[in-house]
Amino acid sequence: MARVNEHYRKLAAGYLFPEIGRRTREFQQQHPDAQLLRLGIGNTTEPLTPSVIAGLHNGVDQLADRETYRGYGDEQGDLDLREALARFYKGRSMEIASDEFFISDGAKPDSGNIQSIFSLDSRPAFQDPAYPVYVDTNVIAGRSGPYNPDTGTYERFIYMPCTKENRFIPELPSEPADLIYLCSPNNPTGAVATHDELKRFVDYARDRKAVIIFDASYSEYIDDPDLPRSIYEVDGAKQCAIEINSFSKFAGFTGVRLGWSVVPKELTVADSDFGTVHSLWFRRQTTFFNGASNIVQRGGLAVLSDAGLQECGELTSYYMGNARIIKEGLQEIGLQAYGGDNAPYIWMETPGGMTSWEFFDKLLSEAWVIGTPGSGFGPSGEGYFRLSAFGHREDISRAVDRIQKRLTL
Repeated sequence: MARVNEHYRKLAAGYLFPEIGRRTREFQQQHPDAQLLRLGIGNTTEPLTPSVIAGLHNGVDQLADRETYRGYGDEQGDLDLREALARFYKGRSMEIASDEFFISDGAKPDSGNIQSIFSLDSRPAFQDPAYPVYVDTNVIAGRSGPYNPDTGTYERFIYMPCTKENRFIPELPSEPADLIYLCSPNNPTGAVATHDELKRFVDYARDRKAVIIFDASYSEYIDDPDLPRSIYEVDGAKQCAIEINSFSKFAGFTGVRLGWSVVPKELTVADSDFGTVHSLWFRRQTTFFNGASNIVQRGGLAVLSDAGLQECGELTSYYMGNARIIKEGLQEIGLQAYGGDNAPYIWMETPGGMTSWEFFDKLLSEAWVIGTPGSGFGPSGEGYFRLSAFGHREDISRAVDRIQKRLTL
């Protein structure tokens, strides 16, 4: 007799983004003439750059010629792309071997799948608020107890609150943790950890034989040269950290789908030797995954070319210009806003003690602007709201103008 995975039933009702979609559709049906502007989901909007388009065309052209046609590729990723990533990291003074990179179809799948190589009794610790995939996939795996709707937390999970008092950078776990999820620049708060702040977590993980799962998907938005773009800029991190990254926000690949994970061979846990964790992830990928699209990998290789890096740098600068417009616009009308300096997200306090969803409805109904309620990212997100800089400049400006003129405070 077949039965469902009972752990799915533990998931808090209503995934964040589908709920945003449901409320938006209802409002649009009631107000069909409303022209909505979306500053919610972090979906890129600007076209791929010329070098990347040329790389993708090259991948297609290879498939049109019998001499260059390829079917299945290396499940770990094309060697030339992995070698290009190794050079990219080396250019920032980090030595990562090409076979320590694993090419995938994005950071979100890797963030969800990486936990599968660790034991089910491993206790995870999460930045709070956090991108929902970290928490939800550990629930589905069976690591949590029941969900408590009063606190917005799961039993057995460790939450590391990120508040304005700690600059939205968490303290070390309050209880012994085995898997530690960090994201910097952070989604949703826009906070960026310093070298010393990451070093505290690396030291903790090495002492406890814990593993840091470090999401660096927004690292290309860091402009401050003193802020680390990779966990491996911290001494000792290769012994305790897995880094996940993506071309999605780096190069506009949100719909193209291409990312990578770094699993160093020297990373060890309590019951493993040199290379064990690396080999387990290799086995997982070769079992469940036939490799990223060979066409898309040509595009990724083009991103890492000199011309591609320059063009994609201009693309991220464009979005950061949007972030400045949003943040300054909010501050001009007295709203408290954080982030938006080295990250494409603005994290604002909801005015007048409103809940996150109350402010969502208010912003939608008064300004016809869609954002993301902070409470959807975890209990410490209540009373906050995320706005995304991913959008056309003219739409960003229109949205800010509406907020300033229509929102009653």
